[in-house]
Amino acid sequence: MIKKNELKKKCKKIRLVITDVDGVLTDGGMYYSDKGDIMKKFHARDGMGVTLLKKEKIPTIIITKEKTKIVREWSKKMSIDYLYDGIQNKLSLLTKIIKKYNLQPQNIAFIGDDINDVELLKCVGLSASPYDGALEAKKKSDYICENNGGNCAFREFADLILTYKKSKL
Repeated sequence: MIKKNELKKKCKKIRLVITDVDGVLTDGGMYYSDKGDIMKKFHARDGMGVTLLKKEKIPTIIITKEKTKIVREWSKKMSIDYLYDGIQNKLSLLTKIIKKYNLQPQNIAFIGDDINDVELLKCVGLSASPYDGALEAKKKSDYICENNGGNCAFREFADLILTYKKSKL
């Protein structure tokens, strides 16, 4: 973790937020119905975090290893700017995102929770992990949320960015 003044400086530069799904927007659990359908639980406040970022003209992108209808439907409902699903190497998309949105790495924030997120966590301007994230992800994060994944960690991260962007240094 970094010092508060450094965190504020990093937040002020953020113009786009990337998030993982399982372990960040959800608790990481996979719930099965009696028909074998996989279900995931998303927290309404995390969805509001996406809305609040959008209101300040900060797009939200999802990059996830999973490829499920549930995530596609939630993304559509929440007006996620772009969903990259079925991605094994998340870092491989950074250059594409930078070009598409005309940004630099320091303008991008990413919240991830596990070892497949570590490389991207190391290459963005602001990185975070939920409180219950894997140790490897937390070690590479600028900020560790007080909340667990699926329990408003994304909202906490969005609020942090928005609060510090509006504050005076």
